[in-house]
Amino acid sequence: METRELRYFVAVAEELHFGRAAQRLGIAQPPLSRAISQLERRLGVELFRRTSREVSLTEPGAVLLREGRAALDAVEAAERRTRRAVSAPGLVLASKAGAAGEILAKLLDAYAAEPDSSPVEVVLCGVGQQEQLLRDGRADVALLHLPFDSTSGFDVEELSVEGQVLLVHAGHPLSAPSSVRMSDISDITLPRWPLTDGTYPPGAGPEVHDHTQLLQLVGLGRAVAILPESCRTQLGSDIAVVPVLDAPLVTTVIAWPPHSRSRALAGLVLAATRL
Repeated sequence: METRELRYFVAVAEELHFGRAAQRLGIAQPPLSRAISQLERRLGVELFRRTSREVSLTEPGAVLLREGRAALDAVEAAERRTRRAVSAPGLVLASKAGAAGEILAKLLDAYAAEPDSSPVEVVLCGVGQQEQLLRDGRADVALLHLPFDSTSGFDVEELSVEGQVLLVHAGHPLSAPSSVRMSDISDITLPRWPLTDGTYPPGAGPEVHDHTQLLQLVGLGRAVAILPESCRTQLGSDIAVVPVLDAPLVTTVIAWPPHSRSRALAGLVLAATRL
């Protein structure tokens, strides 16, 4: 398959409308329809179900959409990394703003102390964005957090495992117990984080876009939150911390593309595993 065909297919699969997909791609609809039909013939499968009223994905089409997105991301990542190798030598490390601050600081200090270290640009981003930056080539390495981020397709090294805690205003009734369980807070409305497309899931909780905003809302008594235990270092006296005994453990990993042969990246990963 050619990347052009994949781009055509992904556009139709996301729009589920040939006219809108053609407009998005900046081409006429007839050649787009012919390209999709040719792709189906070559693969020997039906990618779309077409009726006079709607277009929908078949099961093989859903598979190709998932794989096609990954393939196009890989192509774009290769382009970005190739250009950046000349324009900005060094490493770009992506990390979620407000998360893993202690690990990140220690890692940067440890790597900078190495005699052959390279410059490291740190990009602090919103929830889930560090994974996308790594996938599309805008970052060379990232700190990811399981089970919230996906490490599919990456090489990883585990850096830390920690429990989660409930953050509430110091005057909140739940600030009194020495610990809680998930069942104790099942009826509490939690903040809503943005989805990958930038929209927010439906619900009554406040919309938050980063940890700084979230902690301010908790300190004002306008929100409660469940975060990894390492967030304690960022809290003021107006926020109480209560361990959640049965919350899923959070594992912080350092992740990078498996095909990377960068000596600078290898040195950074080695420094991380020594911490």
